[in-house]
Amino acid sequence: MIDTTVDVINKLGLHARASGKLIEVTTKFRSSIQIGKNDKLIDAKNIMSLLMLGAGKGTTLRIVIDGPDEEKALSEIQALFAAKFYEAE
Repeated sequence: MIDTTVDVINKLGLHARASGKLIEVTTKFRSSIQIGKNDKLIDAKNIMSLLMLGAGKGTTLRIVIDGPDEEKALSEIQALFAAKFYEAE
């Protein structure tokens, strides 16, 4: 099991388009992927739950991944956040 954090650094935060891109990544993996603030974790494969997080720029999100492909899942999620969801600034 992996339990780590990632910072939201893109200008608009985890809005609809960014959440959609995150869903594209998370649903590829068999591992359980949860994301949230502090102890409030939600299913990172559920678009409505992601949108309800209200994670704006500067938010630190906790990521908990458990399963057979957890390392690969974490790597792709971190890359997506680092690339600012491939949005123009």
